Amino acid sequence: MRKLTLLLLILSFGKLNAQTYQIGLLKYQGGGDWYSNLETSLPNLIEFTNKELGTNISKEQAVVEAGSVELFDYPFIHMTGHGNVIFNSSEADNLRNYLLAGGFLHIDDNYGMDPFIRRELKKIFPDEELVELPFSHPIYHQKFDFPEGLPKIHEHDEKASQGFGIIKNGRLVLFYTYESDLGDGWEDPEIHNDSPTSRSRALKMGANILSYVFIGQEVE
Repeated sequence: MRKLTLLLLILSFGKLNAQTYQIGLLKYQGGGDWYSNLETSLPNLIEFTNKELGTNISKEQAVVEAGSVELFDYPFIHMTGHGNVIFNSSEADNLRNYLLAGGFLHIDDNYGMDPFIRRELKKIFPDEELVELPFSHPIYHQKFDFPEGLPKIHEHDEKASQGFGIIKNGRLVLFYTYESDLGDGWEDPEIHNDSPTSRSRALKMGANILSYVFIGQEVE
């Protein structure tokens, strides 16, 4: 029943009908700050996406735990943080079932999450590796065009930003944005003093991710 509910949510969202949907923010264990962009990040992205794409996403984000059956109530889950992440076996199983049932997980490294999330993703999909998506991938070419791939919002270690994914049964089920820090760019401007240009690029890329998941899921 939960699998059917999730698939129906995704199908109906693709029609951009009048029903309102929520995005879930993933709460996880391990000491990492899953709540780091809690106040304004997703709400600002949702407001921007509703305006630019005509979607009807609730501005009130939901907080959902990795092991909860409620995960299946949200077709799109966002995850962020700076540090350690731990999924126990039941949480890993739940996340795997969620993704295989039609759900989507966007992971945004807020800085310092990379070694931990890569380790934990192996619990979810032991036989899969994160692959870097080519710049030609449709996720970079929805309403907003990013011919050079994932935009760089914060410098951090001065590495190039990279977008990684896991594809199952011909569908991108997970998108991991590394060395970009999109979520900080979605927050209110006074929080990080990002330039209007950087915030615009972050919001447009975020809208592309939502557009790709809910409107078109072609995989190259």
